[in-house]
Amino acid sequence: MNNNFAVIMAGGIGSRFWPMSKEEFPKQFLDVLGIGRTLIQMTYDRLQKVVPDTQIYVVTNESYKDLVIEQLGIAANQVLTEPMRKNTAPCIAYAAHKIHSINENANLIVAPADHLILKEDRFVNIINTAIEKAEEGENIVTLGIKPSRPDTGYGYIQFVNDNDILMGEVRKVKQFTEKPNRELAELFLKGGDYYWNSGIFIWKSQTIINALAKFKPALNNLFCTAGNDYNTENEQEFVNNAFTDCEDISIDFAVLENSKHVHVVLANFGWSDLGTWGSLYTHLDKDIKGNAVIGDDVHLFDSDNCIVNLPKNKLAVIQGLKDHIIVESDDVLMIVKKEDEQKIKGYLKEVKKTSPKFN
Repeated sequence: MNNNFAVIMAGGIGSRFWPMSKEEFPKQFLDVLGIGRTLIQMTYDRLQKVVPDTQIYVVTNESYKDLVIEQLGIAANQVLTEPMRKNTAPCIAYAAHKIHSINENANLIVAPADHLILKEDRFVNIINTAIEKAEEGENIVTLGIKPSRPDTGYGYIQFVNDNDILMGEVRKVKQFTEKPNRELAELFLKGGDYYWNSGIFIWKSQTIINALAKFKPALNNLFCTAGNDYNTENEQEFVNNAFTDCEDISIDFAVLENSKHVHVVLANFGWSDLGTWGSLYTHLDKDIKGNAVIGDDVHLFDSDNCIVNLPKNKLAVIQGLKDHIIVESDDVLMIVKKEDEQKIKGYLKEVKKTSPKFN
């Protein structure tokens, strides 16, 4: 494990999980399942099984640094702060260059902070398989999840499908399709050779640096250093300047869609990105009418297949709703059809323009 390093990406604001997730306290720092552990704590816990504690780094917005240290108890130098949100490619470039300056043989496991993984022993096996593949040449490895529905919020990976599909095996990637429309997602689901992109990546630090240098040289050059910036008092100023000047782009568009060395491990470890209320709904206990309720005094009548998340001291009577999301947090109430949950981010933008709560 000495060459294994982890990078937890924890800078997002989780706007699709509004109103529970807010910019000042986003969902990765929340106990959304009500089990006493936040999402970032659960991520840290599972990565400890494959990476030494001192080699787990968190990349986050500078405003969340204290939250990360408070929840994980890690050293301040393991929290890498970005001055602004520029998507995942700059975040990964920063972490890769810094860790490579510490260990040139580093294997990097890059994982979002807000995913749920139920079968953690299986996760460890899959990660070890991915590391073995990543150590071969210039291989870039991602983890693919068999789709359970034609979800338009995920990226899809098409892999070479020339024999029976076995979970845990590695396949060559043919192409990526980012967030297809409903019709295309339904075709992918029927095809059988498209899996969801989990957003978890495994590669050698040198491999991802080489790939960034090839496909996004301007971005990569901003994070290159002569050796006197990373792990010194100059680091933050150097990184802040790099983020100010770099492109806003995801690692999917920057590297994965261009590289010919991408592989996917077909994973089956009970994964969910918990990116939406609908994804949370699938993991909560439900009553005989399919309602998932978090709240101590919620009374449902003639209502089916709803997800309800209300404060413990809130008395609520809900009648006649089917397939709805009902959430209250900090005096903000949201009621939205489950089928329209992808629109929540847009609704929030519109609300911010007119609501006194945001002004």
